[in-house]
Amino acid sequence: MHESRRPVSFLKHKIARLERPRPSGICAPASLGHDAIDSALGGGLARGHVHEVFAIESADAGSASGFVAALAGRLKGNIVWLREEAAQRHEGVLHGAGLVEAGLDPARLILGVLSDPLSVLQAAGDVVRCPEIGVAVIELWRQPRLLDLTASRRLALAAETSGVTAILLRIAAQPAPSAAQTRWRVAAAASTPLEANAPGHPAWEVELLRQRGRPAGGIWHVEWDRDRTMFRGDGARPAALPGAVVPFSANGPADAGSVVPLRRTG
Repeated sequence: MHESRRPVSFLKHKIARLERPRPSGICAPASLGHDAIDSALGGGLARGHVHEVFAIESADAGSASGFVAALAGRLKGNIVWLREEAAQRHEGVLHGAGLVEAGLDPARLILGVLSDPLSVLQAAGDVVRCPEIGVAVIELWRQPRLLDLTASRRLALAAETSGVTAILLRIAAQPAPSAAQTRWRVAAAASTPLEANAPGHPAWEVELLRQRGRPAGGIWHVEWDRDRTMFRGDGARPAALPGAVVPFSANGPADAGSVVPLRRTG
């Protein structure tokens, strides 16, 4: 169903109707399919926690967004992606074909476009408390002062209570103290051409900057296996298949299941 130009209160009402006690047995880590990263994480990405993904340079915004889309696609449940209008202007809209290439079914996605960081964080607080949501992507540009240690702790507590996995996508920002379970830096990397010099798989340089309760550190060259919808390292390439890389974002309309351009009221 397509909802257009509804206020934040509409999203709050929709989430309130879905809220119920947290189901049990949903906190098993989500394997990424990349053996070295899964091992560093103790089996995979912890569900029901906050994770931060940084594109330190704005030029890496598309790469980081694509990585987060692939990551969200590996997790279970519906996905709510909240972003600022500024992201639409700087990066372009989320592109349905690119989402599919990243392993994310647009039918699972509700996209909320809000006017400013305050609106994004207010909506995120409601989304992360709703156990019917599997993944909340909270996309913010630069260094909004509202996103401080206290705000991240609120999100972490809400995620741990509801079981929602919250991914803070930080564009053109520097890491700062937070309550995130893991913190990542993601940048574009050169892909390896396939047979007949066909375009290679999407690739990233991924660095684990921090994780709570386990050692941090580790830099990996990661590729996205479109056919098996999983991350992998350089040493796990199957037989090459011809194909083209579909961009994650584009200037045309997004082909998401529900696009909600939200506006602040009052």
